[in-house]
Amino acid sequence: MAAPLLPDDLWERIRPHLPEHNRRFWGGRPPLDDRKALIGIIFVLKSGIAWQDLPQEMGCGSGMTCWRRMRKWQKAGVWDTVKQLLLNELREADKLDFSRAAVDSASVRAFGGGEKTGPSPTDRRKSGSKHHVVTDANGVLLKVKTTAANRHDSTQLLPLIDEIPPVAGKTGHPRKRPDEVYADRAYDSEPHRRDLRDRHIEPHLARRNTDHGSGLGIFRWVSERALSWLHGFRHLRTRYDRSADIHDAFVTLAECLICYRILATE
Repeated sequence: MAAPLLPDDLWERIRPHLPEHNRRFWGGRPPLDDRKALIGIIFVLKSGIAWQDLPQEMGCGSGMTCWRRMRKWQKAGVWDTVKQLLLNELREADKLDFSRAAVDSASVRAFGGGEKTGPSPTDRRKSGSKHHVVTDANGVLLKVKTTAANRHDSTQLLPLIDEIPPVAGKTGHPRKRPDEVYADRAYDSEPHRRDLRDRHIEPHLARRNTDHGSGLGIFRWVSERALSWLHGFRHLRTRYDRSADIHDAFVTLAECLICYRILATE
């Protein structure tokens, strides 16, 4: 039997944070059930189909209805809230390790352009976006940022580290800063090393113009795996959404699904 798109325990985590429907008048068709709308959104995220191709047989309403619900929930901050709760649960379950972090990025094609897109230097200058990620030592996604494909990786190192959310789940203050950061040659920069040390973080950035085999890959590979998990959702492997808000909503929802999958794994 295929796994459900929206397991009951995940739905119970999300449901309390969804805003109520504002019915201004009586009569007319009742609004689509929130759970059905979310199932339709997750189906689009995983399959990569266009909104208008959402199968009516699923009972998730029209693609446009799901799109509107997605936009509404993004504005209400639902996905960020759910992701924060899941990160807290992961730390409480000892599945989050702040002893080190890994940083990496990957580009995706952006058909039709849109916000946060630019000419990709690795794809014949076709329009694209870049996903920058920072993970913990276990490969859990702590923060994902989307930029134009022509933004250099090094420009996002410090913003990624600074935007890691404070994670509770243990006694004491929430944890925000890793002890060490690992990254490849694209992030090689002495000012970055100095700035990381100022944040009490030990940098391990591979140096340019040196032989391969630095040994850092045994720690950095978790960020590459996290990117493969992220792009396992077909709607993120190729970008079709021109709006940055909708694309970021899909990215954060994917982070939530990945965190839940790790949390549910014994």
